Parts: sequence; C-alpha cells; structure tokens
Amino acid sequence: MGNISEEIAENLGSKGVIPLPFEILGETSITNSVVNTWIVMVLVGLVCFLLTRNLSVEKPKGPQLALEAIVSFANNLFQSALGPHGKAYYPYLASVLIYLAVSNTMGFFGFTPPTKDINVTASLALMSIILIQVSGIRKKGVGGWLHSFMEPIPVVTPINIMELGIKPLSLCMRLFGNVLGAFIIMELLKAFCALIVPVPFSCYFDIFDGLIQAYVFVFLTSLFMNEAME
Repeated sequence: MGNISEEIAENLGSKGVIPLPFEILGETSITNSVVNTWIVMVLVGLVCFLLTRNLSVEKPKGPQLALEAIVSFANNLFQSALGPHGKAYYPYLASVLIYLAVSNTMGFFGFTPPTKDINVTASLALMSIILIQVSGIRKKGVGGWLHSFMEPIPVVTPINIMELGIKPLSLCMRLFGNVLGAFIIMELLKAFCALIVPVPFSCYFDIFDGLIQAYVFVFLTSLFMNEAME
C-alpha cells in the first residue's frame, strides 16, 4: 500500500519533462501539463481543419452534420444561459468547453489530463472571472459595474467584493477536485485489479465524468456572466 501511495503522490505533481537551456529561479523545465495542452491544441486544430474542409450547403456529409450538431448544442447552451446579448462571448466559451472536454478525457487514452494540475484549473478560473467582470463592465459601464457591488443594499458590499475571489476559487477547486479524484480512483483500481475491472470505471471517470465537468465549468461561467450583465 505504501508503494501505491508513493506512486500516486508522484503522479499528482506536474513533472518537468522537457528541460530548458536557461534557468529562472532555479532549474526550469516544461511540465507534462504544458506538453499535454500542446497535444490537445494540435489535436483540436487538426480535427477542426479536417471537419471544415469541403463544406457544402446543398449536400452536407456526415462529418459536417456532426460539426453542425456540436455548434448547435454549444449555441443553445450559451443562449439559454446568456441570451442573445452575450453572443460575442460564445466563441471563447466554446473554445474552453472543447479544451476541457478533450483534456478531461485524455486519461482514457493513457495521457495525464492537464486539468489534474491545479495551475491549469486556476488559470482557467482566473480567465473566466476576468471575462465575467469585463462582460459586466461592457454591459453596465464602469459606474454601473461599481454600483452593482452595493446591490441589493449597500451593507452587502463587502460580501459582493469577496465574491470576486470566491467565484474563481469555486470554479478552480470544483474542476481540479473532480479530475484529481477520478485520477486517484483509477490509479487505485489499476494497482489492485489491472485487467478487466478498471475498464467500465475508466469509461465513467475518464469520459462521462470528464465531459460533465467540462459542461459544468462552462455553464457556471455563463451563469456568472449573465448575473454580472443583469
């Protein structure tokens, strides 16, 4: 059991895999989270390139129909949360949704999900909270945005200001905790029964749960944006 715990603890860290020829505050290397993110970027870019070739209005083929179904799903999701006034933010939210969906399911194919690294989830949460505040400022103006911290009554202003940190923290820890928990469970199953039993669990934790977490992260971001723009 001690060896298993040590192996899991070793895999939990974001390990350096590509050393750099220079040093910044000590030894520097590119971590596996960054490398796997590059893999996701190349994979998504390649799939988008293949799916968008030879598009046809009159005779759409299977890949084009699948792509249109995905785009329609994303548009319906964001429209239900943001409404038509938030259409300018659909591309960013769709990009995050695709990135998280692919990253969270990488474990099924033997890769380490980048979202297992809290630095990745914290960065995503930080970008989301910045987008939330920017959307509020663009809709209400700076004065209206500042006044929203005093709503519904001025006495709750400190609580509303605290939400600036609470919201990204909740987004970060929810995504990180679920991906990390799934990773630990799968490592334990592989250690004790490595042949057949982990397969259905891997389908659940690496695919179904990973897709659900991607959906929840983006949907909550959309809801927070809608709240900021109201």
